Amino acid sequence: QVQLVESGGGLVQPGGSLRLSCAASGFTFSYYTMSWYRQAPGKERELVAGISSFGSSTNYADSVKGRFTISRDNVKNTVYLQMNSLKPEDTAVYYCNAERVTLPPVRYWGQGTQVTVSS
Repeated sequence: QVQLVESGGGLVQPGGSLRLSCAASGFTFSYYTMSWYRQAPGKERELVAGISSFGSSTNYADSVKGRFTISRDNVKNTVYLQMNSLKPEDTAVYYCNAERVTLPPVRYWGQGTQVTVSS
């Protein structure tokens, strides 16, 4: 049974930090590109950051570059998102995503964790 379980969300003041974790099980973690997406109320889900299967390549949305860092541990089957200098506009539900580029592509989603940045 495939599971992606996010944790680490919560309420934080502007300028603060949070570290999200996503624990994966039920599939071969190191075969998959891992990403974090977010969705704010009334907005579409957007890509925040992604990391290749062995962590050699990362990519970030322009809005989070220099503030967020994605990383992964293929022994613990976990992907992380370190979020620093948080802004109110970072408020959203954050989702973990696993994707394998096959035909057809295989994608899994976590249930999401709420991040609220407010004073």
